[in-house]
Amino acid sequence: MGSRTKVALGVGAFGVAVYEYYTWNAHRVRKKFFQAESKIAPEWTTNPLPSRAAQLKALECTKEFDVLVIGGGATGCGVALDSVSRGLTTALVDKYDFSSGTSSRSTKLLHGGVRYLQKAIMGLDMDQYRLVKEALHERGNLLQIAPHLSGPLPIMLPVYKYWQVPYYWLGIKMYDIVAGKECLQSSYVLSKEKSLERFPMLKKEKLKASIVYYDGQHNDARMNLAIGLTAARQGAAIANHVEVLKLLKRKDKDGNEVCCGATVRNNMNGNVFDIRAKCVVNATGPFTDNIRTMDDAEIPKICQPSAGVHIILPDYYSPDTMGLLDPSTSDGRVIFFLPWEGYTIAGTTDSPTDITPHPEPREADIQFILNEVKNYLSPDVRVRRGDVLSAWSGIRPLVVDPSSKNTQSISRNHVVHVSPSKLVTIAGGKWTTYRSMAYDAVEAAVKHCDLKPARPSGTDGMILDGGHNWTANSYIKLAQDYGLETDVAKHLSTTYGSRAVAIARMAMVTGRRWPIVGKRLVEDLPYIEAEISYGIEEYACTAVDFLARRTRIAFLNTQAAEEALPTILNVMKKELKWSKERVEKERQDALEFIYHEMGKKINFFQTRESALEHSQGVHLSPIDLDRYKKRFNLFDKERKGFITRHDLKSVLDQEFEEGQIKDDDLSDMLNEVDLNKNGKVELDEFLELMSSMREGKVIGNRLATFMRQGELRKIKEREDIAVSRSGGGV
Repeated sequence: MGSRTKVALGVGAFGVAVYEYYTWNAHRVRKKFFQAESKIAPEWTTNPLPSRAAQLKALECTKEFDVLVIGGGATGCGVALDSVSRGLTTALVDKYDFSSGTSSRSTKLLHGGVRYLQKAIMGLDMDQYRLVKEALHERGNLLQIAPHLSGPLPIMLPVYKYWQVPYYWLGIKMYDIVAGKECLQSSYVLSKEKSLERFPMLKKEKLKASIVYYDGQHNDARMNLAIGLTAARQGAAIANHVEVLKLLKRKDKDGNEVCCGATVRNNMNGNVFDIRAKCVVNATGPFTDNIRTMDDAEIPKICQPSAGVHIILPDYYSPDTMGLLDPSTSDGRVIFFLPWEGYTIAGTTDSPTDITPHPEPREADIQFILNEVKNYLSPDVRVRRGDVLSAWSGIRPLVVDPSSKNTQSISRNHVVHVSPSKLVTIAGGKWTTYRSMAYDAVEAAVKHCDLKPARPSGTDGMILDGGHNWTANSYIKLAQDYGLETDVAKHLSTTYGSRAVAIARMAMVTGRRWPIVGKRLVEDLPYIEAEISYGIEEYACTAVDFLARRTRIAFLNTQAAEEALPTILNVMKKELKWSKERVEKERQDALEFIYHEMGKKINFFQTRESALEHSQGVHLSPIDLDRYKKRFNLFDKERKGFITRHDLKSVLDQEFEEGQIKDDDLSDMLNEVDLNKNGKVELDEFLELMSSMREGKVIGNRLATFMRQGELRKIKEREDIAVSRSGGGV
């Protein structure tokens, strides 16, 4: 055992000796992580949310703001909230939507970083230690200020070698100790039997025990939005889809050029105007260097982007109250396997990438995650490529500190840099520490731009929009008072917090005995139509804004997102007064987003082609082969050996009401299976599709689903005839 390891274990042993003190202290404060403290909501919570038109007018007509923030991600919205909490007049713009980039594509964890603590101990690195300490404080703060959007999550670390049990146990206990009063719950060891009881899907061969520790989990895009809406209710002028075209500059009293605002364009209507400000803060994440080069074209780049891919799997892959951590994958990366929003999220990867506003997941990364997941799950659980319901890539903006002597070294923490023209750049860091990053950025702005705040920052402990007077039982009152289904009421409560009542009041009457109100957007998800109108009030300007960030439908299930799209377009068309051309553009933009950025391109084409073209033929039993041929022949009545859109339409028109199945939908169904792109599906293509579905390589194919419905209808017709011929069954 090396000297560093001995020191590390010694430190761990000492930490365990004082652990009991932290444990009893943690019990005193733990309750606040499960529900918001009962206190009178501040006055700003009653302020109406300004409309987007009002926000744009404020941006255009205000003579000069104290602070202009560029970037509407977690850090940018955090800067706006910190600034306005100090009494500074504040503006914020984003070229796309709030949380449209990295902030909506995270692992959904609020954590201090178990890996970083391990490095701190093994390397006796105080910088790493301080980073973990700061992150654990911010984790606790987020769980307190947004209890409806976040909560503690137990995460299991399975152990397959006896010597690793005390090793990992000491490390996790140190994590508890460093958290101090912010400790969510004490970690503990489970026997093999108890581990399998808590996580039945776990591989039991060679399993010795497991260690369970607690971190936080949240709805990242909604959390980002809550930060922005809190700033808006407190007086910040914020607007999405407003692009910075150039930075404005003026001469200061010493004759130096300093930033004094930006020329921007409202990308919804093309209107160009100037926003004046005493200080400009660059909080654009992966696009940090784009704004920095607007300030100085010769300045060296500091962002070194890394792509992280996540996938969504069905809920049966994990328990709904326990996550899993793979601390050492085949290439040394860490994989999390977590329940989230009724599904299972797995990720992340870490690989160099180009900076793009529209990152796409790679098939190689998806396969890597599936293979790692397979290593930890029981052979009873078939890890199938076809079970991937969506996949996305997020760009992590790793940065080098331009103020550091070693400008080639990636900074472990966030970086605040002030240029000679007083452009304040905040970059790096991670989701959990957004608030401390924002605080540091505004501190730099106050210092270098001669701002005069009326009071200190008030964001530490400031409950976010929707969090006041919310409890874990708030959904019950929604269900009782408005007649919502229980899962819908829970979804509204944990998405909008105390603002959920407004959506319940807007919900349409169903005309059924139960539920009384709340028409669903898609059958198997708890989202309702009233959320579309409310999403517009929350500054949703496009169908993608709603599908991806006001709700999380696109992130959870690409097929469900497509199914919900027509209703979303219809409501937004009426409320935003869209033309037919605009509706069509929105439809195409949404489908492109689902297809490219949410992984449907891979799921329905790359996966299908590899599954069908490389399946080495059809693998069906004689009984199944005969059954699927008969199903095919129900549509191929002329025995041509292929089916066309006309064949599908002639059968499905008998099953569905006229106009319910559109020609475009039929064409899309055929294209999903038509590998040689000849406009028809041959028998061998259909049989290979069914073979791949039986093997789990492809799931949820629409053509196969509709053809099965047609077959069932024919069977029912034959049964009905048989009963009538027997005298009606008498």
